[in-house]
Amino acid sequence: MIKLQVIGNLGKDCVTNTVNGKNVINFNVAHTEKFRDAQGNQKDKTIWVECAYWTDRTGIAPYLKKGTQVYAEGTPEVRTYPKNDGTTGVSLTLRVQTVQLLGSRGSEGGGYGGGSEGGYSSQSAPASRVPSPGDITEPIDDLPF
Repeated sequence: MIKLQVIGNLGKDCVTNTVNGKNVINFNVAHTEKFRDAQGNQKDKTIWVECAYWTDRTGIAPYLKKGTQVYAEGTPEVRTYPKNDGTTGVSLTLRVQTVQLLGSRGSEGGGYGGGSEGGYSSQSAPASRVPSPGDITEPIDDLPF
């Protein structure tokens, strides 16, 4: 089995369809890597991955908006198709088994949520404050055991 893991930002809002009675959520994820060429100039290389998430759990679809950072995992497929100029094009497709929301890039305050994505969060709640030893004011010799 070959497994592909992708972390990146959605290029556009997802589209939910029904095919032969089954739900599929289609979205694309872009990952950009920065590197230096032989002359030392900084370059960017963006790889787009088309994703198809076949699931009955379509509740995540409203949160798969353009700019949202996601983690997707599944089985890769390479597809070829004829281009208009007669050459053959190639695309990388991911048959998604797991998808997790990581955050958003929007101007709504950065970080995850931004207020528009409700209570649906894949991140844990902030930890409660644990007192430091200097904060404890009770005498040590009054321990109950």
